[in-house]
Amino acid sequence: MRTDRVQVPGAVEESPGRIPIDADTTSETIRRALRTGSGPIDLNEMAALAETLQGHIALLLIEARETTSQLGRGTLEAQQTAARLKSIQEQFRRPLATRPLSAHAHVHQLARDCQWLLARHMVETRR
Repeated sequence: MRTDRVQVPGAVEESPGRIPIDADTTSETIRRALRTGSGPIDLNEMAALAETLQGHIALLLIEARETTSQLGRGTLEAQQTAARLKSIQEQFRRPLATRPLSAHAHVHQLARDCQWLLARHMVETRR
């Protein structure tokens, strides 16, 4: 199945052009990413985690933008959310660093961003 950015094997479409968000898989990826770095940093592992996290973030960003557009325009919540989404988008677009420690920091930031987006998603699905 294909979106405009990310291919997710085995995903089932809920509606045309929309891939459902698998919270359990996303959470497990976040946990794996945040556990890295206790030993030598493997750049291949960092690259794989970054790519997986970016896939999750791409899906979550679509939903986050939609729900943010429903917030009252000009409200503090809307401004703060828009600023956070912009920051996440900038981090998302950065290529992974080639130095192990920098790559590790980048993967951890992607994991934290993904975690924030997933938390918003979970709140929205309960509404």
